[in-house]
Amino acid sequence: MLPDLTQYMWIAWLVLALVFIIIELLTLEFTFLMLAAGALIGGLGVNLLGGPWWLQIGIAAALSAVLLFTIRPLLLRLLHRDEPDARTNVDALYGMGGRVVQTFVDGDGSVKLDNGETWTARLAASSPAAVDVGARVTVVAVHGATIEVTTPAAATPEERTSDNG
Repeated sequence: MLPDLTQYMWIAWLVLALVFIIIELLTLEFTFLMLAAGALIGGLGVNLLGGPWWLQIGIAAALSAVLLFTIRPLLLRLLHRDEPDARTNVDALYGMGGRVVQTFVDGDGSVKLDNGETWTARLAASSPAAVDVGARVTVVAVHGATIEVTTPAAATPEERTSDNG
């Protein structure tokens, strides 16, 4: 005769929670921590109260889902509250430095930005009329596929500080 395996369910819940905690320590995103809490509180808790196996699984799954969609977002927001919003796409170009790779003719030329991209560029009105190849410039505006650049000497103090930071 085989023993009734449901009497050992508490061991399965502890092992499952331990595995989730180990995975959480590797990922650090609070997902597996919520699953571990659901396994411990829902699964092991119902097991210790004498609930059937199907109720243990149901409560553990429901509690894990509730924790994932309520507590996890709050913890992530609390963890990342001091981080500035990351600038992406076109917004990341403002204030970025670069080097002139093609001489400006009638205000239009080509610039290789510090991120490695080469853009068609137009000189800002505050820039000198002649900018040599290899000179440093700073992006002050983006107009479609063309960036507007100025030399650091012609940039306003606000533009110079955004280029440094």
